[in-house]
Amino acid sequence: MAGGITCGSLLQKLQLVWDEVGESDEDRDKVLYQLDQECLDVYKRKVDQATNSRDLLIQALDDSKIELARLLSALGEKAVARTPEKTSGTIKQQLAAIAPTLEQLNKKKNERKREFVSVQSQIDQICGEIAGTTEVGEQVATPQVNEDDLTLERLEDFRSQLQELEKEKSNRLEKVLDYVSMVHDLCTVLGMDFLSTVTEVHPSLDDSIADNCKSISDDTLSKLDKTVATLHEDKKLRLSKLQELAGQLYDLWDLMDAPTQERSMFDHVTCNRSASVDEVTAPGALALDLIEQAETEVQRLDQLKYSKMKEIAFKKQTELEDIYAGAHTVIDTAAAHMKLLALIEAGNIEPTELIADMEGQIAKAKEEALSRKDILDKVEKWMSACEEESWLEDYNRDDNRYNSSRGAHLNLKRAEKARILVSKIPALVETLVAKTRAWEESRGLSFMYDGVPLLAMLDEYVMLREEREEDKKRMKEQKRYVEQKLNTDHEGPFGSRVSPNRPATAKKLPGPKSNGTSMNGTPPSRRLSISGQQNGRSGGKDSKRDSATKAASSPGNGAAAAAAKEDASSHISGTDMAPTTP
Repeated sequence: MAGGITCGSLLQKLQLVWDEVGESDEDRDKVLYQLDQECLDVYKRKVDQATNSRDLLIQALDDSKIELARLLSALGEKAVARTPEKTSGTIKQQLAAIAPTLEQLNKKKNERKREFVSVQSQIDQICGEIAGTTEVGEQVATPQVNEDDLTLERLEDFRSQLQELEKEKSNRLEKVLDYVSMVHDLCTVLGMDFLSTVTEVHPSLDDSIADNCKSISDDTLSKLDKTVATLHEDKKLRLSKLQELAGQLYDLWDLMDAPTQERSMFDHVTCNRSASVDEVTAPGALALDLIEQAETEVQRLDQLKYSKMKEIAFKKQTELEDIYAGAHTVIDTAAAHMKLLALIEAGNIEPTELIADMEGQIAKAKEEALSRKDILDKVEKWMSACEEESWLEDYNRDDNRYNSSRGAHLNLKRAEKARILVSKIPALVETLVAKTRAWEESRGLSFMYDGVPLLAMLDEYVMLREEREEDKKRMKEQKRYVEQKLNTDHEGPFGSRVSPNRPATAKKLPGPKSNGTSMNGTPPSRRLSISGQQNGRSGGKDSKRDSATKAASSPGNGAAAAAAKEDASSHISGTDMAPTTP
């Protein structure tokens, strides 16, 4: 005690005071009793305080053990440093022994918690970006971490979830960028403002914003998909419209024979006439102003078409007549011209309908001309052969054909070729008749050649050829009879003898000639066709029909043949008075 003061010394000092005062024993006992009670109270308080302190230490130890168990469970730790049991030391010693482990585990818990917070924050950030509730780069609220489960297994689960979300975010960003690229390409082709179009979907899709800061939300992807679909549909509709306008331009250009220079001014319109939607990628190829430009040009040409309708229609009519003329088909051109003029002046038919109708007639005429081509080619060969046959007969009647005059060798070569060609005429006529009949049977129509039935022309030719052969045969018999008569008249008294002074002309007789040159093998319609083509289409065809009719039915043919026979007979009779019949 301080200063050597003790309870005994104080009690002695108290006795001395009492002695001096003269306190009675009873008062003294009361005071001593109070002192005993007060000391007892003090001891009791100290004991209570000590007991309370012990209980608190025990509670602290129990709490520490509970905390230790909880931390071990939360962290998923299976082994830690061994902690002393209650019997191995005082309470304070046990607390001191367990305190470092608790501190270590608490530190580990805080680190683990920070990891959970980081991972969960990233998960919440990506989920918010996908859902559209969080903008890219916006800080999310600190997530609530379950401190009772901070195991590595659960942390790995969160990390795996985060990896999946990051992968999905990457895929979404790639989709967004692809959509943005498609929007850019479509806007370029359509001539639209890309920036306003794409930022209307979401402001973060601007090119000036980094790729990792672009919106990847479901709403953004949905809007981008709709935008691309809308633009693609617009592209399809505009291309269809432009191709329709290009077709109209081509039709109008062809209709009015527009020059190449005028057409080239709209190459940027017509270049995609047959292109597919995906093939059109040029900037501004489907811009609205380009389509409006094409529409304006179509309207201009359409109005111009009305003013040039008469010129165009008559040009088509001339083309139609040329086709029929080339096919040797006779049409009433004057009536066709009058009808066409009446239609145009009446204005009861659209120009396009009129031209379409005429083009249909032209197509039909071309088809008919094609069906007649094979026969017409053979008709041309037949007529050419007949011309050569006529020339050959004239050549054979020329007494000077073998003279060594200029060009005689050329005529000789031509005569050789002509004989070969003439020898093929019967087979050619037979083939021509067969093909003509087959054509007529398949169509139920007569095959007309410049207004004359071709079979009638062929029949007339065959008949005239037969008559000519008969005339030749008859002339040979007359010649033989004349020779025999001359031999009889010049026999001498000593037997049959030919006079050496017999004229040479008795053996050389002119060839028969029937119907002018018809007997030489050239059909009348051929001659008229050639002359008719030189004199014009309409007049030539009329003269062909008239002349062919005369050649086929006029009695002049027979009269000309008879006159030729009489000519030959007179010639023979002039030399020697022989009968005109064999």
